[in-house]
Amino acid sequence: MEMPNPNQMVIANKPRIVARLLGVLSADAVIHDEAETRAYECDALTAYKCPPLCAVLPSTTEEVAAVLKICHEEGVPVVPRGSGTSLAGGALPTADCIILGVARLADVLETNYDDRYIKVQTGRTNLSVTGAVEADDFFYAPDPSSQLACAIAGNIAMNSGGAHCLKYGVTTNNLLGVKMVLMDGTIMEIGGGYLDAPGYDLLGLICGSEGQMGVVTEATLRILHKPEGARPVLMAFNDNEVAGACVADIIKAGVLPVAIEFMDRLCIETSENFANAGYPDCEALLIVEVEGSDAEIDEQLGVIMQIARKHDPVELRESTSPEESAKIWLGRKSAFGAIGQISDYMCLDGTIPVSSLPMVLRRIGELSKEYGLRVGNVFHAGDGNMHPLILFDANKEGDLELCEAMGADILRLCVEAGGCLTGEHGVGIEKRDLMFDQFDPQDLELQMKLKDVFDPKWLLNPAKVFPLSASEGRRG
Repeated sequence: MEMPNPNQMVIANKPRIVARLLGVLSADAVIHDEAETRAYECDALTAYKCPPLCAVLPSTTEEVAAVLKICHEEGVPVVPRGSGTSLAGGALPTADCIILGVARLADVLETNYDDRYIKVQTGRTNLSVTGAVEADDFFYAPDPSSQLACAIAGNIAMNSGGAHCLKYGVTTNNLLGVKMVLMDGTIMEIGGGYLDAPGYDLLGLICGSEGQMGVVTEATLRILHKPEGARPVLMAFNDNEVAGACVADIIKAGVLPVAIEFMDRLCIETSENFANAGYPDCEALLIVEVEGSDAEIDEQLGVIMQIARKHDPVELRESTSPEESAKIWLGRKSAFGAIGQISDYMCLDGTIPVSSLPMVLRRIGELSKEYGLRVGNVFHAGDGNMHPLILFDANKEGDLELCEAMGADILRLCVEAGGCLTGEHGVGIEKRDLMFDQFDPQDLELQMKLKDVFDPKWLLNPAKVFPLSASEGRRG
């Protein structure tokens, strides 16, 4: 993966830069020892590593502003970092950059149940947002698989979703406002505890911008009252394409489950060995969950199971207790960790129209045979957010490159099917050079001009999102 040449002048000026940072932050918030900076050399895309010049851990918005002002004056690139769970290299440093971690920005600032919002600092973890309101029967809907660890800052940067995004949407559908610091230290507020802020939809621009526009330090999030109940049904099939067709038929019928999750044989068997969830022997498995009163649930599941029976399932298992529901979900929630125990893997997240699921699953199977690499499919089927896991051996020469080539072909397939390169992981460095497959040069130029407005020197999160060949010469 090509990275820009580091600015040697910045590296040479490290002592002065560190001294200036120590002037606005406490000593324990500036990490500049070379050995200690290695803790920040990569995110969850561990194939690529580069220790930063240093890392800083501010505790307030004002400290973030002071750090960015110094870096702007010194010409130092800044890589914002939440919890480092990005799967696309979104927080990968360059050798001349400063990592700006938001982990110490973790407070709840305001809770408003009447207007149904919570305001938090963005270093707070996703799951702990629900933790702050669940005693009052509220919850925060987006639930990425890494929700125990991932930060709201990263969720906003990548527009993260999760298993329940089919009904509740992704981060952008649950984000009401932000406080953000621009690269020159300017603090700005967008939106707030209400719907549809006046003026241009800058919030829509910021959410999913991957730290290219500014550093978000506070977020106002929509919270929802917990539903009366929820119940999943497990559906097993002997063919991936049949399972995909069943998903398409459920969506076509106008029923809105809270989640439709897909797992193929490799993921089923691996998760079962890991979690003992009691999954059946089959080629493909769907977990479909609905919410509401008992009567609503019965009605919705009746329609859904009637559709499933038309596809000749191996097994239909409707949960009869909270314990059985937890067991049905256990294997799905364990899938990524289970696969990680047996192999290195790359996790993709191309998104496609639901009607294209059968064709795309068939083609992924063909690509697996062509490249000689196994693929496990586990994904949010209801909204077509694919998560193929390509298994490879990181210690085998050439295997990583083969895996990346296959991944690129799968992502191109998603675009050709009418979808896009990313649903929730972001572009980062992983898909940067595939942006030409989705956008023509004029489209990319327009997007880069937007970054010019917010970050004229191109110091924020360098070498991400845009192909280097398109963005060359922009860094001031």
